[in-house]
Amino acid sequence: RDYTIWRYRPLLPIEPDSPVPPLAVGWTPLYRADRLAAGLGLRHVWVKDDGRQPSASFKDRASAIAVVKGRERKARIIATASTGNAAAALSALCASVEQPNVIFVPESAPPAKIAQLLVYGSTVILVRGTYDDAFALCGQACKEFGWYNRNTGYNPYMSEGKKTASLEICEQLGWDAPDRIFVSVGDGCIIGGLHKGLKDLMALGWIRRMPKLMGVQAAGSAALYDAWKSGTAAMEMKPIEAHTVADSISADLPADRIKALAAVRETGGAYIKVTDEEILAAIPALARGCGVFAEPAGAASYAGLVKAVAEGLVDPGERIVVLATGNGLKDIASARKAVGEPFVVDKDLADVRRVVGQAKL
Repeated sequence: RDYTIWRYRPLLPIEPDSPVPPLAVGWTPLYRADRLAAGLGLRHVWVKDDGRQPSASFKDRASAIAVVKGRERKARIIATASTGNAAAALSALCASVEQPNVIFVPESAPPAKIAQLLVYGSTVILVRGTYDDAFALCGQACKEFGWYNRNTGYNPYMSEGKKTASLEICEQLGWDAPDRIFVSVGDGCIIGGLHKGLKDLMALGWIRRMPKLMGVQAAGSAALYDAWKSGTAAMEMKPIEAHTVADSISADLPADRIKALAAVRETGGAYIKVTDEEILAAIPALARGCGVFAEPAGAASYAGLVKAVAEGLVDPGERIVVLATGNGLKDIASARKAVGEPFVVDKDLADVRRVVGQAKL
C-alpha cells in the first residue's frame, strides 16, 4: 500500500495520469503521548510529527501538490515566498523532479532554512523586508514573468495538499475522529486545509463528528486571535507589525484569513495566543514528554494545549491531537535559548564527578 499523501489521490485535485514527485510525503507518525497527557491531567493526547517530512516540515504536503499542478500547466518556473519552511519544501520537491524554481525569502529567515534552499539548487532571493513584502514581490514577479505561483492564500490547491494531514489523523485513529486538533497558525493555510479535509471526511461519511480546531498564535503575531476574539470579519482585518521567535507563523496580515477564521468558527474551536517564552518552554517539554523535537512554530501548538488546559477549555476525557509542524533542527538557536548550555569539563574524572553531583545523577 502507498503510505504517502498519494494514497488519497482520488480526493486530490490532480489529473489521473499526472506523475508525482518521488519523495515520500505524508503518513507521518502519530504518537500516543501518555506522559504529556498525565502531566496536564488529560487521558488521551497524540502528537503528529510532521517534522519527519522530506524537508522536515508540514509544508511538503502543499508543495507536492504545487509541483504536480505547476507541471500540469507546463510551468517553466515555480515560485513562492516563505519565511523558510514552504520554501524548503518547494525547493526539495522541485529538486526531486529537476523543476527550476525561485524562492523569495525575508532577509531575517534563519540561516539553516536558507542553507537548505541553496543546497537543493533553488534560485534564492533575499528580500530586505518582512514576509508580507516577500509575498507581494513574489506575486508581482509571477505576473511579470509568467511563473507558477505557489503562494499560500493565493494558490487554492495548497489547502488541498494540507488537508491530507487531517485525513491521516482520522485514518490513523481508526476513523474515530479526535475531539480537538491543536495547530499553530500564521498565514492560516494549514488550519484551513485541516478544516477542508475534515469536511471532506464528514461528507463521505468516514467520520461521524467534526473535531474542534484550536488555532494557536504567537502573541506578537496574533491577528487572527484578535479578529476571532472581537468578532471581526476576515476582510475587515488590518495589518499588524508581527514579531515572534516562531518565524514560521509570523504574518502581518494572514493571507488565508477567510479560511482560517471559518475553520475555528465553524467547528466550535478557539484561537489561543501564547508568548514567545511559552513557545520556547514548550520545545523541551514536548521533546522530553514524547521525544518529538519541534521548531518554535511546531512547539507552539503544544504551548496552546497547555494554556487551553489552564484556562479550562479542555475536558480531561477529550481525545486531543497536537500537530507539530516543523523539526527543531531548523532553528537550533531558539532551542538553545530554551535549554541553556551543556556542562564543560577537563579531561579529568574529578570534573565528571562534579557534574554528576551538580546534575544529581
